[in-house]
Amino acid sequence: MENQQHQRPTWDEYFMEIADTVAKRATCDRGRSGCVIARDRQLLVTGYVGSPIGLPHCDDAGHQMKRTVHEDGSVTNHCVRTVHAEQNAICQAAKLGISLEGSTLYCRMTPCRTCAMMIINCGIKRVVCQKKYHAGEESEEMFKTAKIQIEFVENEIMQYSNQ
Repeated sequence: MENQQHQRPTWDEYFMEIADTVAKRATCDRGRSGCVIARDRQLLVTGYVGSPIGLPHCDDAGHQMKRTVHEDGSVTNHCVRTVHAEQNAICQAAKLGISLEGSTLYCRMTPCRTCAMMIINCGIKRVVCQKKYHAGEESEEMFKTAKIQIEFVENEIMQYSNQ
């Protein structure tokens, strides 16, 4: 048996692995994702996809789907029962009085437009995503304009089924 040397994960790998663990608490099977926000190699807060406190979860009550008609005429369906992992992490920081200025956010895929605006406004300076979101171009452009660094661990694109 060879003596294999232990490989410590990089800080990005470490926080992304924690985000994957946090995702196990998610309560919507369309997007079981988790989020970690860290600064100076210190975990600040976590969040996962789930309904607001006291409201029913998708896993228990089913999805609450809303149809969206886009400017180009395309139609998509979105579950609106839950709060996104990024939003829950930012709310957790607010509840605990933790500033996110200069921090890094780790998440499953490119944040949606609303999450991107929240990330920009709370002072997060870097976003690390496991994968790209199929409708994430607008968020990526917003981050570029706001001078927020966005990185992708994989170039794979996440696509939700249009349930």
